[in-house]
Amino acid sequence: MTAQTTTVDTRHPTTRVSAAGSAGLGATLAQAGELATRYSVVLVLLWIGAMKFTAYEATAIEGLVASSPLVSWLYGIFSVQATSNLIGTIEILTAIALIVGARQRQLAILGSLAAIGTFVVTLSFLFTAPGWEASLGGFPALSVVPGQFLLKDVVLLAVSVSLLGKALQQD
Repeated sequence: MTAQTTTVDTRHPTTRVSAAGSAGLGATLAQAGELATRYSVVLVLLWIGAMKFTAYEATAIEGLVASSPLVSWLYGIFSVQATSNLIGTIEILTAIALIVGARQRQLAILGSLAAIGTFVVTLSFLFTAPGWEASLGGFPALSVVPGQFLLKDVVLLAVSVSLLGKALQQD
């Protein structure tokens, strides 16, 4: 039998994590990630929802809302500010439902569905508002505003769908 020797290069030490250790770390990171996804959506909805109550934000979203067949009808009923206030109220109530939904299944489902609806509507602005940069040849070159600004809602929509899935699995 031939003896084998193992050489360890001490110039480049490696850290070895046991399978049990990495599984525990993985579970901890997954739990932290779940909390981070829920509360990052909550933060976005609360912050942007609160901004809707300012004249600055009401004016800033006017073109997006007016160009959308899904929500432009609101301007036939409400003023620009009242429409913005309504949208802000929905966003804040959605955030609250997601917060309370961490403990109550029905509110988790409602909050997730409302978030999905919110982000589907805002993503629809990519197709109804002028969002393609003509100087770069148009599609697929997005303008900074509203194109790139709205594109982040793809991630927010995906997180909201994930939150709905988790809510539907709750006891």
